[in-house]
Amino acid sequence: MRLDSALEDFLGYLEVERGSSDNTTSSYGRDLARYVEALAARGIVYPDDVTRVDVEGYVESLSESGLAARSVDRAVSAIRSFHRFMVADQICDNLPTADLPAPKAPMHLPDVISRVQAAALLDPANFQVQARPGEDGQSRRWQLRRAGALRDEAMLEVLYGCGLRVSELCGLDRRTVFLDDEVLRVFGKGSKERIVPIMGAAARVLRQYLLEARPVLEGPRSGDAVFLSVRGTRVTRQAVFRIVEEAGERAGIPAREDADGTRHGLHPHTLRHSFATHMLEGGADLRVVQELLGHASVSTTQLYTHVDRTHIREVYLEAHPRARVKADL
Repeated sequence: MRLDSALEDFLGYLEVERGSSDNTTSSYGRDLARYVEALAARGIVYPDDVTRVDVEGYVESLSESGLAARSVDRAVSAIRSFHRFMVADQICDNLPTADLPAPKAPMHLPDVISRVQAAALLDPANFQVQARPGEDGQSRRWQLRRAGALRDEAMLEVLYGCGLRVSELCGLDRRTVFLDDEVLRVFGKGSKERIVPIMGAAARVLRQYLLEARPVLEGPRSGDAVFLSVRGTRVTRQAVFRIVEEAGERAGIPAREDADGTRHGLHPHTLRHSFATHMLEGGADLRVVQELLGHASVSTTQLYTHVDRTHIREVYLEAHPRARVKADL
């Protein structure tokens, strides 16, 4: 079997047998398609013909191309899994990736917004819709704009109030929302299910959206989706990215700038980071936050214990009996 055919089998295995998310399958597919194409360009089209030198050379070319270390690490992980699959499925006997080291990704602390910025972002005034000149308050366009604004507010409240990933937010169905019990049933990476509390402002605004706005947006293709576009279809990840970025601009949250000068507005994942950081700052147990975020390992959650220096200083001054004693020099 050729490498390109084996790749099709591998992606089917990820989706059907492993239950990998669409994002994981797509990422692996892109990384491995480039890998198979690079090998084919060198005349290597069969799994048993791939050598350790070929694999290491390809990985080195990725690093030299300027690809981020995290992206190279992901590609190496995909290549390892692909070759292990081919051996396990008896497609080949050759395992050139045995003990293949992966480049270490640099430590990257999550981007977070402050509590004050979160309050500014979620200020209900930001989601008030003003009538345009000559616009009829009973028109369909006016109703859609009001419903869209309430939907946007509910999405941001749920992202920050529950710490959801954007894919989890988009995937919410009405049958997984239990507002009377104050919980959401969320399906995370690998379709793993977890129960997440929803209370306070997030619960109030989501209930209002479901009662008042969703019926306005609903259409023949809505299904059971919670969050709908103005076309009545399930809202997309790309739409959520845009809505969050625009909300960040309205709230005056500064754009983040990469090392290469590229500027990025507020990202949905920043709200998840902020949820975790603010929970820990408020005294939540690390294991509880791990459960809320759906992390398989607590080591991933520990990344959020970076809480900013100002907060650490305030806690120290409040807690230590000798912290405010002036030195007599």
